Amino acid sequence: MKQFQAEIIREYGPFPGADNVGGVSFDGQHIWFASGDRLNAFDPENGQTVRSIDVAAHAGTAFDGEHLYQIAEEHILKIDPKSGNVIATIPAPGAGGDSGLAWAEGSLWVGQYRERKIHQIHPETGAVLRTIESNRFVTGVTWLDRELWHATWENDESDLRRIDPRTGDVLEKIALPSGVGVSGLESDGRNRFFCGGGNSGKVRVVRRPDRIPADSDV
Repeated sequence: MKQFQAEIIREYGPFPGADNVGGVSFDGQHIWFASGDRLNAFDPENGQTVRSIDVAAHAGTAFDGEHLYQIAEEHILKIDPKSGNVIATIPAPGAGGDSGLAWAEGSLWVGQYRERKIHQIHPETGAVLRTIESNRFVTGVTWLDRELWHATWENDESDLRRIDPRTGDVLEKIALPSGVGVSGLESDGRNRFFCGGGNSGKVRVVRRPDRIPADSDV
């Protein structure tokens, strides 16, 4: 397993009226984050909030290229980001215990915090298609270059983990500094992770480590 120390290259926030950052997503232009009673979007160039949607937003957030998805207690809301309207609702697998959320391969991927699981679910029915076990509390979930990553937050420690989506084995780990928690996780599809900072009210940017040949010792 490759192990790295996180390189935090930028911090955004705290944001006015948002004391807590939950789920985080990226639509290719703006970074979205959940703050309890609304979804907020800000410009990653200058950190300025550009819009908000009044909707229950308690945990993970995802974007499928057209719609936003938001965990709200025991449901997942499908939201039109242009109008802000909720256009569909499906059951969340953890019935209130879910955390991270990601979109990949035509499915939603849901982190179940205290159960230490990631579920792949059908985006229209909420049916669980498969389950991946973790050995840490699961917060954010994201995919990057066909790699499944999830964040952990346990005993005041957090890290980002690349795992084998078939077995759950940890292949790579990026450790955050002590006391820095990760509540939500998203990638920009290239070389950055956007990390929700929970009650710090911040979104932090962690650089993806450079790839090292498989036969190198890390």
